[in-house]
Amino acid sequence: MNNPGSFADEFCKVKASEHYESINSVGQNNLETIYQPSTSGVKQSPVKAASFTGVLVNNRQKGNPLLKSIVNVPWEYSDDIIPDYVMGRTTCALYLSLRYHMLKPDYIYNRVKSLGKLYELRVLLLQVDVKEPHTALAKLTRMCLVADLTLMLAWTFEEAGKLIETYKIFENKPPDLIMEKIEGDDYSRLVNALTTIRAVNKTDAALLLSTFGSLEKICEASQTALALCPGFAQHKATQLYNTLHKPFLKQKKKEKDS
Repeated sequence: MNNPGSFADEFCKVKASEHYESINSVGQNNLETIYQPSTSGVKQSPVKAASFTGVLVNNRQKGNPLLKSIVNVPWEYSDDIIPDYVMGRTTCALYLSLRYHMLKPDYIYNRVKSLGKLYELRVLLLQVDVKEPHTALAKLTRMCLVADLTLMLAWTFEEAGKLIETYKIFENKPPDLIMEKIEGDDYSRLVNALTTIRAVNKTDAALLLSTFGSLEKICEASQTALALCPGFAQHKATQLYNTLHKPFLKQKKKEKDS
């Protein structure tokens, strides 16, 4: 079997298919020329490494309320950056209010064009502040695919600021740091399985296992027996029993007798 091509190769195939709607047809002129995939390796930041002690903020962002939410990492204004925010040597973000975009749709396309091929991770931080965002989101999503941008949505200034902050905090962290940690022993697996039921927390799971001794006996227990478990409330017993005894497949309704 042949190895699959790169994302760029596969995306080119999608653009050539009948299922891809050209951005030009949406009313934007020559948008596919604002970005061409780089063949020279990692896209570099134009800012010197010595400046990267915190988040760099473009002066055009002065007065943006999201800055009040960046409290766990230092930040400072800079005249030397093209994007709105720089969170690392290869990470940047452009900020866009959807309300502003609907008033001035050409603004973000000009900003992306000026960004060129700079930075490896390029984020479009979009604040959703209109009631009907779907049409505009569809067009911006196409632009992000073409321009190699990661689209991140925020509904408040606080969310937007925390996204910028999080990118900086995890700048040099390994990927497995944010992966779910799975315990290796059987007891921990049983606790994790029981706590997937909304009403059951880890304390409840430990109590059930110590009272009944095994998951099999918990499954065999009646609703009354579960409710009699010390410290286990009636509503929890009901939800646990219903979850354990609910069929995996819905039963087909019997046809009415003619």
